[in-house]
Amino acid sequence: MTDTNADAFVSSSHRPMGFPEFVVVIASIMALNPLAMDMMLPALPDIASAFHITAANRPQAVLSTFLIGFGLGQFVTGPLSDHFGRRPVLVDGMALYCIASVVAITASSFETLLLARLLQGLGTSATRVIATSIVRDCYSGRRMASVMSLAMMVFIAVPVISPSLGQAVLLLTQWRGIFVVLMLYGALALIWSALRMPETLPVTERKSLAIRDVLAAFRQTVTNRQTLGYALAAGLVLGSLFAFVFSSQQVFTGIYGLGHYFPLAFAAIAIGTAAAGFLNARFVGRLGMRVISHGALTGFVAVAGIMLLAAKLQMLPLPLFVVLSALMMFAFGLMMANFTSLAMEPQGHIAGTASSFYGSITTLVGIGVGTAIGQAYDGTLLPFATGFFLCTLASMAVVLVVEKGRLFRPHGTPV
Repeated sequence: MTDTNADAFVSSSHRPMGFPEFVVVIASIMALNPLAMDMMLPALPDIASAFHITAANRPQAVLSTFLIGFGLGQFVTGPLSDHFGRRPVLVDGMALYCIASVVAITASSFETLLLARLLQGLGTSATRVIATSIVRDCYSGRRMASVMSLAMMVFIAVPVISPSLGQAVLLLTQWRGIFVVLMLYGALALIWSALRMPETLPVTERKSLAIRDVLAAFRQTVTNRQTLGYALAAGLVLGSLFAFVFSSQQVFTGIYGLGHYFPLAFAAIAIGTAAAGFLNARFVGRLGMRVISHGALTGFVAVAGIMLLAAKLQMLPLPLFVVLSALMMFAFGLMMANFTSLAMEPQGHIAGTASSFYGSITTLVGIGVGTAIGQAYDGTLLPFATGFFLCTLASMAVVLVVEKGRLFRPHGTPV
């Protein structure tokens, strides 16, 4: 579908939506995931205390369990949205998110809380897959990358404020109050989407849910070199981000002694990612997805190497750590929207299934890598910095294989 036709299709829906509102709605539903992740960071010590958890790294399960649900759920929501349409699956997913938030509010044990987090992750898997599918339904090529970057700019800004918002809630009430806020936001996003988001998948383009057809669509996605390669590369880079999120509360409070002020350092680092989304939206149409994402990956490897060297020499004071982390998050912001667009580019005819696979593989790879790094935390920055460097080297190796050793330049039509 061309950009012109896509605009006409969306605007001719029974519930018309202008372009600015379209981007904001996409960003708002995508924001459910990082909000549910990062608001929890200040609450981890309180949750550990409430449920008498003594193992230092055990509270990270509040984050990793959520991401497991998020990763697994994406395998299902893609095919469902290709069959039933985007709207019903999106609405049902956000409804599950709200119900899970109520379960978390009333949880009487750590295991019940983890179940609620798993269900929250399953609910937000629909928002991630379907947001990407809707954008792919309506746009392609550099225009798709531009729309994704605008949405990502809002989406990525959420981690900047989420830990501070979580800390503010804790000043007013206990950790369960965070789940009240998450439930209210989810309900508002649900109502807005239900009232305003048009159905972007015509009935004539719906796919069968027969096992043979679903497996064929997954096979087509898996066997596409570009889609699979960029999914793996994005998952490895995402693993470094998850490791940062899992360990950030321990690093900033345990190593640097920031206490309740650690959300400020977290926000300073996350701002780099939001800035990258803004710049990518402005320049991706001119420079192309490969030039920007490959350049960012190269920079990420260099900065991660510097951090590892500084950690080995025990010369990593807080200001340097914040600067290096912000640079890596800036590079991350330039990579992810473009890696997503590059992976989805060949899959317009099965956008839901392809988005489902892409989201699942990136999330599950990221969880595995991030959890391994997070659980290796030993009170120093060495496991953290080593994990970052190895993740980015592996991601670079995958991209080189996908592009047959040639970075920055596409093999066919420029994208």
